[in-house]
Amino acid sequence: MPAADHGAPSDSGRGGPPGVVIVMGVSGSGKTTIGKQLARRMAGVFADADSFHPPANIEKMKAGHPLTDEDRWPWLDAMAAQIGQWLADGQPAVLACSALKRVYRDRLVAGWPQVAFLYLSGSEAVIATRLANRKGHFMPPSLLRSQFDTLEPPGEGERVVTVDIRHPPRRIIDIAARRLGLPQPPATQQPTG
Repeated sequence: MPAADHGAPSDSGRGGPPGVVIVMGVSGSGKTTIGKQLARRMAGVFADADSFHPPANIEKMKAGHPLTDEDRWPWLDAMAAQIGQWLADGQPAVLACSALKRVYRDRLVAGWPQVAFLYLSGSEAVIATRLANRKGHFMPPSLLRSQFDTLEPPGEGERVVTVDIRHPPRRIIDIAARRLGLPQPPATQQPTG
């Protein structure tokens, strides 16, 4: 049974459901899978942070080298600009992004109260197993330890919902949607007849 999940967003007093949700966690935590499903639930768009990386960052990670903060600043700024555009356009959106450090999350949020985080929390052992079975991703499993070393779990003053990744994806979406204050999906109509 998964560990207890954290309740309402830690800074839920920001009024209403978020316009943008950043699904965060280490590589292999399920950000893309959950992010795409959450975007459908929000009737919004989905973007993966990997698509914002300059080619040099991708090559560095493929070679097994962790990124430095200097590598990350332009990447974070590009995502923050996109978040700002979504908010300006009134476009609900979900961004899958590791967002491992508080300073990275602060840079992404840029003071916008309409942005919240969904932190997919899991043990290194569970995630290592997932990574060992994942195919076709440029992030090698050998960098997982560096991600956990870098990770600063979200805390006080951050608008965040934490969900244990041992839940099945549908359950993670249901927990996250409820705690983020997202509207419930319309009930599926049963055929009559």
